[in-house]
Amino acid sequence: MAFDIIKQGFVSGKPRINFKEIGNGPPVIFLHGIGGNSDNWVSQLNAISNNFTSIAWDARGYGESDDYEGPLKFEDFSNDLARLMDFKNIQKAHLVGLSMGARILMDFFPKHKDRVASLVLCDCFFDYKVLSKDKQKEFIDLRQKPLRDGKTLNDIAPALIKSLVGPGCSDEVKKTIKNSFLKIHINSYLKTIAESITYDASNYLSKFDVPTHLVYGEYDKLTPVEIGLMAKERIKNSSMSIIKNAGHLSNIEQPDCFNNILIKFLSHHKNRANFKKV
Repeated sequence: MAFDIIKQGFVSGKPRINFKEIGNGPPVIFLHGIGGNSDNWVSQLNAISNNFTSIAWDARGYGESDDYEGPLKFEDFSNDLARLMDFKNIQKAHLVGLSMGARILMDFFPKHKDRVASLVLCDCFFDYKVLSKDKQKEFIDLRQKPLRDGKTLNDIAPALIKSLVGPGCSDEVKKTIKNSFLKIHINSYLKTIAESITYDASNYLSKFDVPTHLVYGEYDKLTPVEIGLMAKERIKNSSMSIIKNAGHLSNIEQPDCFNNILIKFLSHHKNRANFKKV
């Protein structure tokens, strides 16, 4: 049996955006979280590649994408995603985002709704203020503060990973997450954190009118299931799955369950996504 190879490419312009791609069919684009990169989606890329063109990016300042000068505006991510879609000649895509990736999609939709076939929003908050005060403090204390105080990524990784994963997470998965985390570009990471703590998409959710599925880990301590239920109330006709024995990084912690949910949802809406006719 022959297997396709995951290919790599770059979107030209400033900053250059790196992406991975595999498969054939309607396009699906995956967006990673604040401590991740495109490698986080390898299981999903392979799982759907027989029926979809699956693409995962490195957001600006992440993975093999370029860093950038000046502060970050969250809409910069949305502009980069539109650039990626233009580069790949995509008219409409199924869009899948985890945590920060989902927040990017919630910002992208009001600006480019005609390019969105469906949304899968995973383990995310839609307004920083819906996090409890303790979680808001923890978000900063585990990420921004120690790095500004001179700690290294390796120093802060154990406590951060412990705060994210479910109680049954294996050492192997924790190692995978740590290896991903150690690839962070610190300056870009700090800029992303600074922009995240002002994030608020609560006014947009009621306007989402494409098929939308929410996915939350049963043991997600950062964005607990209750936040997902709040989002579901606001997004009309949305559906939701809870992944058992998963924390915040549900696609990495329980990939088989995540992939089954993803494939079922995408298969129902497959032909809503398409490339531009040339």
